[in-house]
Amino acid sequence: NCFTYFCRQYNSIEPWLKQKKPVTLGKEQFLQSIKDRDKLDGLYECILCACCSTSCPSYWWNSDKFLGPAAIMQSYRWIIDSRDDFAKERLKKLKDAHSVFRCHSILNCTNCCPKELNPAKAIALTRKLVAGVSKKPKSQMKVTGLHK
Repeated sequence: NCFTYFCRQYNSIEPWLKQKKPVTLGKEQFLQSIKDRDKLDGLYECILCACCSTSCPSYWWNSDKFLGPAAIMQSYRWIIDSRDDFAKERLKKLKDAHSVFRCHSILNCTNCCPKELNPAKAIALTRKLVAGVSKKPKSQMKVTGLHK
């Protein structure tokens, strides 16, 4: 069924913070500037209700393959997170015919979102990153005077 696909696709984007250096949980903080944190507004509020995906014609036709608006929007959320070190790898996984390029910008996803989020905009911004037209913004965090 579609919700099984939805959950599988969401999990496939690895929706969690990923670091390249070894991390000791509970011992370190991943600081983020206010400007960097503000970039996540309109993305993290997604409640994974699947309204956007189930309203999308591309998802109707290819629900077993197309990631769908929610998964792509959440992928974008992690790609642009200043604390995540795996943007390049995340973008590489989106370079296929059943991710950002399957979207036809019909905007059903944005029009039906109960949280008034804009998955279509996130998909368009992700498409630019995947195509190399834009790059992940550099972190605005200035770390000084911290001791381990």
